Amino acid sequence: MSSLTDPLRPVDVVPAKMPHPPRNALPDGTCDTHSHVFGPYQDFPFVTASNYPPPLAPCPTYLAMLDTIGASRGVLVQPAPYGTDNAALVAALQAGAGRIRGVAVTQRDVTDEALRHLDSKGVRALRFNEMPSPQTGKPFVGSVGLEVALSLASRMKALDWHAQVWARCSDVPAITEELERAGLSVVFEHMTCFDPSLGTDHRDFKNVLALLREGRVGVKLALCRVSKQAPGYEDLRPFHDLMIEANARQLVWSSDWPYVRMADAAPDVGDLLNTFHEWVDDASLRETILVDNPARIYRFDD
Repeated sequence: MSSLTDPLRPVDVVPAKMPHPPRNALPDGTCDTHSHVFGPYQDFPFVTASNYPPPLAPCPTYLAMLDTIGASRGVLVQPAPYGTDNAALVAALQAGAGRIRGVAVTQRDVTDEALRHLDSKGVRALRFNEMPSPQTGKPFVGSVGLEVALSLASRMKALDWHAQVWARCSDVPAITEELERAGLSVVFEHMTCFDPSLGTDHRDFKNVLALLREGRVGVKLALCRVSKQAPGYEDLRPFHDLMIEANARQLVWSSDWPYVRMADAAPDVGDLLNTFHEWVDDASLRETILVDNPARIYRFDD
């Protein structure tokens, strides 16, 4: 059993940054499609030591965050330090009582029974990480790569699950083609992690726009991991506009709360929603992205 000083049961944790309410009320059914729960660590220790100061963001804190911003739904994503131990995620899905859906992480040797259990609790996708750690250049410890998605594809398809992928923008077309051959749809995190300094005419971003127009990928509109101009994120505005113009039905909004590895640069979720409201001035488009698309992709009506 881990001791209280074991890094798998962190003691020195960072409080989760709680938001202010956004200026404008959100549409009924609004969903934040990318957040994480961490802890309580005496109940849910990490599987591997974290390479960032661990936040204290247990389920009640997460639900309070959703309540504060006025989001009636949310999607929780398994973070790397928990590896394939989805216990904290599943406990939060149960506590959400139908309000929350999940994106889990498993290895290829996961049993059919375990997959069915995750599905019954509200998991609708598995997460795969092709983004190298900025510290080591290697995969994040605890993450699972695309090769596992390909080995699990038939079982995921049987559950009507999709693949959620964190990857570099340049790798999006090849990953999409591999997953399509395996019969899986895909949602990419963090706006596909393009480099805004390269401009909207760069081939990598134009490839993403083409895939969006064809309806072959979904993309999470999350600003904070991509922009170099926080807190206004004006460097992302033209990219954001072009994604919506390409195919708003393939986009969902996400906060990325509680902002691991961001320290003082962590945004306020209410401010992110204010920015979204300013950038998307059409109420029907806002509802498409905030409500309709996540309801379809994460099957909230099941």
